Amino acid sequence: MTETKMSRNLPKATAKRLPQYYRLFKNLVDEKVTRTNSTIISEKIGVDAATIRRDFSLFGELGRRGYGYETQALRDFFADLLGQDQETHIALVGVGNLGRALINYSFQDRNKMRITQAYDVAGNPLVGTKTDDGIPIFNISDLEKNIKNSDIKTAIVSVRKEDAQQVADLLVASGIKGILNFAPVRLYVPEDVFVQSIDLTKELQTLLFFMGAASDK
Repeated sequence: MTETKMSRNLPKATAKRLPQYYRLFKNLVDEKVTRTNSTIISEKIGVDAATIRRDFSLFGELGRRGYGYETQALRDFFADLLGQDQETHIALVGVGNLGRALINYSFQDRNKMRITQAYDVAGNPLVGTKTDDGIPIFNISDLEKNIKNSDIKTAIVSVRKEDAQQVADLLVASGIKGILNFAPVRLYVPEDVFVQSIDLTKELQTLLFFMGAASDK
């Protein structure tokens, strides 16, 4: 099974846990821990041990019964699975408050993902300037030309929900294959384009619900 087919066949819940596993094993290696087991992993990331073993079984023999998991081997395995050894350039569309916060977020301190281009409409005074880190902020009208002449296949959308689908259509036409969407609206894209949506309001409402349910007990 190729890595692409494997990623498509993974349960979504398992796929969402992959970055947790990578960060854990990376931290363990940094802490000079050479071996661990599903019980310790469970305690550190808050996922039950049976689920962890089930996740790992989807990738074959990652550990040995009675021995556990070698942290460096697992760090390298999940790094490769997540493409952490590859330089990933990202385009950001929408340089409002959230967009500026994302630009200032130091992706490079954690991995090789970097925002290298940003876009907004002509009315934004930042258009035509560069950030302190040298990231150019272009007019949205330049997006298709710039993306097609770059190696960028991933984009972040942080625009108003009314504009999100139009932006997504433009990104798809430009050759983008992955979109991280912060607009609170579902995006419709071709099957070969992946969308991961983050609705901050929904996440906060879910948190408040669980807090309220706990206080009622």
